[in-house]
Amino acid sequence: MTDGDARIDDVEVNLDIHLAHSARMYDYYLGGTTNFPADREAAGRALAVFPYAPTAARANRAFMRRSTRLLAEAGVRQFLDIGTGIPTSPNLHEIAQSVAPDAKVVYADNDPIVLLHAQALLRGTEEGVTAYVQADVREPGDLLDAARSILDFSRPIALSMNALLHFVPSDAHRITEGLKAQLPSGSALVISHVTPDFAPEETARLIQVYTAAGTPVAACTRDEVARFFTGWDIMEPGVVATPRWHPELAHDTEQITDAEASCYGAVAIRP
Repeated sequence: MTDGDARIDDVEVNLDIHLAHSARMYDYYLGGTTNFPADREAAGRALAVFPYAPTAARANRAFMRRSTRLLAEAGVRQFLDIGTGIPTSPNLHEIAQSVAPDAKVVYADNDPIVLLHAQALLRGTEEGVTAYVQADVREPGDLLDAARSILDFSRPIALSMNALLHFVPSDAHRITEGLKAQLPSGSALVISHVTPDFAPEETARLIQVYTAAGTPVAACTRDEVARFFTGWDIMEPGVVATPRWHPELAHDTEQITDAEASCYGAVAIRP
């Protein structure tokens, strides 16, 4: 193996540690340790033009926790989280299974760094199921085939794509519609997406940094984010900045402005 390679179950994984990686940059924003010099250098350039990045990352994680808890308390027992990222506790399955110990959670990601940490994502309750599949959201059919071996697609499923779709800008709507079409009535769609609406100049410069690092990003306006939910019933309070989505459910007291979050979040239910 070369520097930056690792093996999991006899599968060689090339981490490309000399290249900045969006998942490792996000880990850095959250104060994690699964990042390398290239990631920290790129993150430093991002912070220079968008100093809100760590706050935005925390706001996004908090939105994930609140939306997961609300859906679990509403009776959803199956969760499919695409674009999982590097584990940061509490993870989605910890929230869901704290409410419903028998909940089934499937994580899906195609990033090799996430594969390395998949074992940390599999420590769920004895009553429930927690699984990880290596799959690419740009191939939604293959991803769903893998998920079908664990989840019952005749019963409601909460599909989460948090801070994911802005990394596949040319395919985002095709991907979303393809996934939505396979989910039964009563299923939920959870999306958070970066937006230029609150800090347009800083967001534009941030996108330039990510693009220069080899990761194309596109920000969406509120109306553009709302399009992802077409045909489904958007829950109150609608498409809002992530800190404004049911803040009464938050367990922390951090006050985050819309500009600091620069990300919309929403949840919709399939009729």
